[in-house]
This record gives sequence, C-alpha cells and structure tokens, in this order.
Amino acid sequence: MKPIISLLILVAAVPMFAVPGDSHWRAANDAELKALIPARAPVEKERIETEFRTASGVTDGRGKFIAGVLMITAGYSAEGKYSHFFTTQVAVKMGDFTLPAGEYVFGYQRVDDEALEVKFYRADNGTLLGSVKAHRESRRGPIRSFAISPPTGGAFSIQIGRFKIDCKVAG
Repeated sequence: MKPIISLLILVAAVPMFAVPGDSHWRAANDAELKALIPARAPVEKERIETEFRTASGVTDGRGKFIAGVLMITAGYSAEGKYSHFFTTQVAVKMGDFTLPAGEYVFGYQRVDDEALEVKFYRADNGTLLGSVKAHRESRRGPIRSFAISPPTGGAFSIQIGRFKIDCKVAG
C-alpha cells in the first residue's frame, strides 16, 4: 500500500516542477497561420503584401500564437527598412527589450559574417522598439528563409536564413 501512496504523491507533485504553460507549445499548422497572417500586412499607412509560403508560427494550443512572415516590400516606403511582419499574442523578450502582445515589423542589416542587427518596430506607426543581434548558426541542414521554433522551457528562437535570434516567452 505504501508504494501506491508514494507513487500517487509523486505523480501529484510533478506539475509543481514543470514550467507553466510550456509543454503544449507546437508549430502552428497552415490553417492556423492563414487565419492569423494577413494577406496584406498593415504597416504604418500602407498594406504590404505578405509571402505566405514563408509564414512560420507556434501556438500554445490554447489560442495564443507567435507568428511571422516575409513581406514583399518592393515599391513601398518600407523597402529597405522592414522585411518581415511579426505578430505575437504573448509578451516576447529578446535582447534587452520585451515586445508586448501586438503587431510588429522588423528589418535587418548584416553586421559581419557572424551576425545581423535586427530592428523591431511597431507596425501601426513605425516606432523603433529595439534591436537585437541574430547570430550565425553553425549547424548544417536545410535553411528556411524564416522560422519560429516552439518554446521549450520558455525559450525559443526566430531563424532568418542561417541566423538565429534567441527569445523567451515573457510572463
């Protein structure tokens, strides 16, 4: 009888040691991304076409998403400043700043062979919110133009080609 009681106590205690809301994050499927990613992203006073085949995102399975997509900026005032549309329904910490739930755009410039400087802006008015370094990944394998990995232990990454931004779900 004692082993059964010990086992029940152990099973009941396991959730106390788990990171809250972490194990259920997964890659969003195409239907979820299509419902979330606009065909034309609202950027300042323009609506810029998105390239859905580059869309990537994750969901907590409870209605919260983090997602992004490449924008087709040729001919828009955003050309050269923004390249991607990014939306999050949870706060995201990267570098020394946190993006609250909302819609953003970002662009990047190569610093050197090992890093990009990625600048994030509010999508509705173009206000600069912060910048972060994306570091070159040394691993081999397929290269995606844009990818968001599901959070594990609260940490996840945004990948732009061979470069990666380390992020955390905040709060």
